[in-house]
Amino acid sequence: MRRADRLLQIVQALRRRRGPMTAQALADELEVSRRTIYRDVLDLQASLVPIEGEAGIGYVLRPGYDLPPLMFTVEEIEAIVLGARLARDRGDARLARAADDVLAKVSAVLPPPLAVAMERSALLVPSRADDDAAFGPYMATLRQAVRERARLRIGYADASGAVTTRVVWPLALLFFSRVTLLGCWCELRASYRFFRTDRIEDPQAVGGRFDARNGALLDELMTNECSPS
Repeated sequence: MRRADRLLQIVQALRRRRGPMTAQALADELEVSRRTIYRDVLDLQASLVPIEGEAGIGYVLRPGYDLPPLMFTVEEIEAIVLGARLARDRGDARLARAADDVLAKVSAVLPPPLAVAMERSALLVPSRADDDAAFGPYMATLRQAVRERARLRIGYADASGAVTTRVVWPLALLFFSRVTLLGCWCELRASYRFFRTDRIEDPQAVGGRFDARNGALLDELMTNECSPS
């Protein structure tokens, strides 16, 4: 591996981590010695890359640091293509358009051979015959509610077809192969619940945003078994 590539990979590895990353962890990931990591980090710091920490403790990259534009590797292109195709198939119409826009933007900056390879990628996601049957017609509304932490009033039909009205705090959308679930706090049951999105009826914002407690509610939600109510 070229040294310039290794320096960029150190920065990328630190960007992925929320907490400190030790020199040993960096060395294991890059398959080099700790001594090499120590030397490379010192060189990056000397180049004004905002890495904090020291040997024996770990390193963090201060938020807000941006790398100069980089060319994608073949595997990174495949990851983008597969992710976009999954989003196009598993999401609503607006998310599908956004996925197509991402692929178009990436293709526009690639050299012609890589752009052709991206277009012809054999990482395929078979389309579903009926999106509404798999997800229900309200995916865009639910995505927006999760993003904006908006309380929703929903109708929810159980397996027998009986509908109850609930006020929920939408925390996450979970995409499985055959079903999509809305993970939320249910005010009616005063507990976390997972609702199938294809059984949700007429979601409406009821005013006010809930406090997600910096992700603590989502963490608590995901300690529960992901089975629909």
